[in-house]
Amino acid sequence: MSESKVHFYSNEPMVALLGNPNCGKTALFNLLTGSRQKVANYAGVTVERKEGRLTLANGKTIRILDLPGAYSLYPRSLDERVTCNVLLGRAEGEKRPNLILCILSATNLRRNLRLVLAAKRLNLPCVVVLNMLDIAQRQGLQIDTAALSKELGLPVITSIGIESHGADDIKEYLAQLDWRNVHSLSGATHQDEIEDVASHIEHVETDNVRVQRILQNLHLDQIIPDRLSDRLDAVLLHPLLGPLILAALLFFIFQAVFSWAELPMDLIKSAIEYLGDQLITVLPNNWLRSLLINGVLAGLGGVLIFLPQILILFFFILLLEESGYLPRAAFLLDRLMGAVGLSGRSFIPLLSSFACAIPGIMATRSISNSRDRMVTILIAPMMTCSARLPVYALLISAFIPSKRMAGGIELQGLVLFLLYVAGIAGAMGVAWILKRFTSEQLRMNVLMMELPSYHLPRLGNIGIGLWQRVVIFLRRVGGIILVMTIALWVLSSFPLPPEGATGAPIQYSIAGMLGQALSYLFSPIGFNWQISIALVPGMAAREVVVSSLATVYALSSSSADAAEALVPLISSSWSLATALSLMAWFVFAPQCLSTIATVKRETGGWRIPIIMLSYLFALAYIASFITYHVALYLGWG
Repeated sequence: MSESKVHFYSNEPMVALLGNPNCGKTALFNLLTGSRQKVANYAGVTVERKEGRLTLANGKTIRILDLPGAYSLYPRSLDERVTCNVLLGRAEGEKRPNLILCILSATNLRRNLRLVLAAKRLNLPCVVVLNMLDIAQRQGLQIDTAALSKELGLPVITSIGIESHGADDIKEYLAQLDWRNVHSLSGATHQDEIEDVASHIEHVETDNVRVQRILQNLHLDQIIPDRLSDRLDAVLLHPLLGPLILAALLFFIFQAVFSWAELPMDLIKSAIEYLGDQLITVLPNNWLRSLLINGVLAGLGGVLIFLPQILILFFFILLLEESGYLPRAAFLLDRLMGAVGLSGRSFIPLLSSFACAIPGIMATRSISNSRDRMVTILIAPMMTCSARLPVYALLISAFIPSKRMAGGIELQGLVLFLLYVAGIAGAMGVAWILKRFTSEQLRMNVLMMELPSYHLPRLGNIGIGLWQRVVIFLRRVGGIILVMTIALWVLSSFPLPPEGATGAPIQYSIAGMLGQALSYLFSPIGFNWQISIALVPGMAAREVVVSSLATVYALSSSSADAAEALVPLISSSWSLATALSLMAWFVFAPQCLSTIATVKRETGGWRIPIIMLSYLFALAYIASFITYHVALYLGWG
């Protein structure tokens, strides 16, 4: 994400959403703002910010800011530091909020109320939103909102974040609010000093006593178990059944990535071919037609065709996150993380890296042990990010037959699953080696995290998440991928071949000469000069490798073949050994430039990025060399 300082309607009132993780804050944010959201980073730090716009019934427009989840306003992580800085007006390029909506989970008031009491001391207008009231009622909790409001000295509104009209009371309250006198909702007389440790400890002790008294007055001091979640956890967190269910679930997801995406991919492919035929019909055979067909259309079309597979993968990730299962997956894998020298806290950053290594690396700021944090940063790029998926899908579609094996298992989905497993196994192997050879004494941290109640996913939230992924993907296609594709077309088209040349024009171009030079380095692992060319712009973004291959092969083909799909072109010109070698390369391939820049920013220098590039390049080359020569020995050359 870029570190943009541009905000929506900066002169309008700003409402900040404050709450513990898993209180339903983001679901309410989606209800309030809908598609009118943007995602960027806070100025100067790599912590994601979500901001949206809400137009009230009276026509007034306000800004909604979704603050990072926090358990305390005495910051222990960068996320909590950013939340405190925004509330105190210390965030660069951001004004202090006009109003805080303090989101509470009605199912866990004991923990949530501490944050409300801390927020009251900030001398900011504050309104309490009691969320997940439907789940609390199913658990037998009856909360008197009027009594709670009296105890806190603050207005209390109810909401249900998973229902389409669950935020209506919030919208109505904000519409009726007198924004000129909103400061009357403060209820505090001084501003707390966040950095004062002694003051913080004193406030915590006082708050604990006060929370207990509030719960007793509301007759909520007895803990009522969530019987449905407990019954599900008895199976899903079972020491033997739990990991097996998780593995089966992941296996099903990778099967679906191929089997479900076939129809939409065919439609995109047909649309691209039709557009190419139309361009051939209406344009004369000149450099412009070559640029549009062999450059832009072949390059961007080669990447766009894999959008359905990316969306299917993210659909399941969002589904598991919405249902409350993902924290359980972290719990199940905690023991595995400990075996290779990492604390369970490393799981969430590594899990984030399956979408993109950049947010995964950013998430390591919650790891207090410096050694664990650096090791997690070093292995996060080995998690198979979504940018690798188009490359894997291209190679699997071209060289792995689409057929069902015993038990109805789809072979292509099985291969994709094994590639993801290979990345995880490689990362765990590197972590185990670093455990043995790092000098700092390892301090194991016990994984402590909240397991939220299970609930049905809200399709609206999943839809917003998928739409945001589409926007991010299309921006990359229309941004860096388009620029790199056009640049590669220029390098592949000039200079023109000499008179009497018999080979394809690209062989005499700058890119062709570069590819021929690089092929001496990569020929031992089975890469031809076309692959060697594609690896260079692929350093900008992984997906560029697919568009680069499409451009190179389009320019290497005759005019009749130029608009053909990439899959039949490479399947007829590469050996299976070369394809397997390239798959092995991308399991460990050196990272894109954005990831390297993020690592430099997070670690404060070039030492860790250089170590990362060096060991990933070495691992990629060794893995490809072994894979290629074993494949040749098996007769797959």
